Amino acid sequence: MQTWRDSRTKATDAAESLRAALAALGIPEAAWSGIRPTVTYNGLAYVHLGMLPADVVEQMAEAMRVTGTSAH
Repeated sequence: MQTWRDSRTKATDAAESLRAALAALGIPEAAWSGIRPTVTYNGLAYVHLGMLPADVVEQMAEAMRVTGTSAH
């Protein structure tokens, strides 16, 4: 049970981090309200993104490209 709790915390933290990043990009909450933390039956932490509008995904991709190029 502790493994599941730890994984739930990890998934929740990751989901919150993504929500905060999307909010910082100026993307309205309605566009990413489907993001949910989840844990598999064997305790693996995941974040379900749900359906995201194509323009939001483009903004996310652009932000990742900018971050990726500035890291080099």
